[in-house]
Formats: sequence, structure tokens, C-alpha cells
Amino acid sequence: MNIIETNNLTHRYWRTEAVRDLTLTVPTGSVFALLGANGAGKTTAIKVLMNLLRPSAGVARVLGVDSSRLGEQELAQIGYVSENQQLPLWMTVRQLLDYCRPFYPTWDRALEAKLLAQFDLPPERKLKQLSRGMLMKAALLSSLAYRPKLLVLDEPFSGLDPLVRDEFVQGLLETSRLGDWTVLVSSHDIEEVERLADHIALLEAGRLRFTETTEALLGRFRRIEVELNQPNAATGALPAAWLDWQCEAGRASFVDSAYDRETTERACRDRFPSATVQARPMSLRAIFITLARAGRNQLKGAVA
Repeated sequence: MNIIETNNLTHRYWRTEAVRDLTLTVPTGSVFALLGANGAGKTTAIKVLMNLLRPSAGVARVLGVDSSRLGEQELAQIGYVSENQQLPLWMTVRQLLDYCRPFYPTWDRALEAKLLAQFDLPPERKLKQLSRGMLMKAALLSSLAYRPKLLVLDEPFSGLDPLVRDEFVQGLLETSRLGDWTVLVSSHDIEEVERLADHIALLEAGRLRFTETTEALLGRFRRIEVELNQPNAATGALPAAWLDWQCEAGRASFVDSAYDRETTERACRDRFPSATVQARPMSLRAIFITLARAGRNQLKGAVA
């Protein structure tokens, strides 16, 4: 079952298509990450899903309901934390929680107390007196305490120092063990996403480049290093799956985006007989940088 489904979802700002023909599914119970550079369309897509923007074309369904028709019943099951979220800064932390609590029938006072202590939030301090990191933790607490079926995080780590970022992630990980829920997180902080996400979607210039499990993505990417017996050997046309090709001083390296040990080694040795081939796993951050660089080079080639 999918908690979010989109079909050819498009949103335009005047003549600019921020999101174009986006078709994806977010499985219930997953931690699903939307990745992409700044301006890739992540925030726009989330705002359409949350009914903060209307789609220009296509459709999005959240909790089985058209996103443009999300009502009180659905919103009571959705938590939403954004880097640009506006909070009532004149309230104290306790007043914020007291204010939010009546809106959510599923509010869990025990979980509220647990998170308040875990996040080390001062209940009697006004929100305007909190640091950015503490504000983000207050927003997260107010979105977790009612155990939402869907938690949406839009760039939640932006501007947070490493300690607060770690506490934020730990809060998410620990809370996720307390019940069934789904997380949709949009971020360009790849290291934190790698700790959380079991599904990845990459947006590029408003288009979906791919979507797959984190395990599958990490499994199909390898940094390949080849010791060449013929330093000046001609390479010819490279396979489309070979990215970031570099060759100098008797050594070649590239990223294989469709790695299979037997197939990759055979292709290397067909091209360079008797070559020594080593394959190294890649982090999600390294994969993202490789894809971003390949996309930029492809765009430059198209313009040229």
C-alpha cells in the first residue's frame, strides 16, 4: 500500500515548470527521501502534496485523498516540519504544546514528555529566545507527539550544528520504533538522509531521475579503479553506465552506475587486457555528487 501517489504531477510558476510530470509512490511504513540540488523542485513538490500549492497538471493523492482536498481528518494524521516554518514566537514551549494538543485526538502525553526531555527543551522559555536548532526540535516535537501516520520534513537539517542535527535524527529514529508511520524527507544533507532513508528519489530540474530502495541504489554504484598495462591505450566509446571517467599515469577510474562484478570486470578486461580491476563501495553522498556532475556535464553538452 502507498501512502503517497503522484501521476504526471506538474506545477508551474508562470512559465517556469518547478515540477514536471512527477510520477512516484511512497510506500506506507517507509522513510522516503527526496534528493536534489537547490532548485530541483523538492519543496514545490512537497507544498503540492500538503495542499499549500495547487497542481498545474496531474494528480497527487495523500492518505488516499486528492491532495487538493485534504481536510481536517487527514491533516490530523500528518506532521509537517519545514525549514521556513512560522511558529508563534511569543509562546513558550509549554504553551505551544498546550495549544496544539486539542487539535489532535491521538496526542500522546507520555510521548510528549519523553521527547521534551530527550530534546532538552526548556518548557517555560519563549520560542523567540530559542536557537534555530531548538526551534526545529520544538517544531518536530509538536509534530511527533500525536503519532502522525505521515511525517513530512522539508529541509529539516538546514543550518543546524552537528550536535543538534544528530539529536534531531536520533529523535526520529527512536520515535520510529514506537509505531508504524511513514516519513517523507526532502534534503540536500546527504549524510543524514543515508542514516534515515530506505527509499530514495532524485529530482533534477523538476523531473524525476530515478526512485528505488537505498539498498538497491548503494548496490548498483561502485567506484572502479583499473591498473592499465598500456598507459596510452585508447578507450573508444564508453558504456553509458560508466560515469566520471578519468585516465592518467597508467590508471583509469570511473563510477559504474550498473555494477555487476562479473560484467564490469569482463568489460574492463575486454577494453584493457590483463588489467587489474578493483571495485569500491560508494556513500550516498559520493553517488549524489557523481550524478550531479554528470547531469551538469550533460546540460553543458546540450547547450554547446
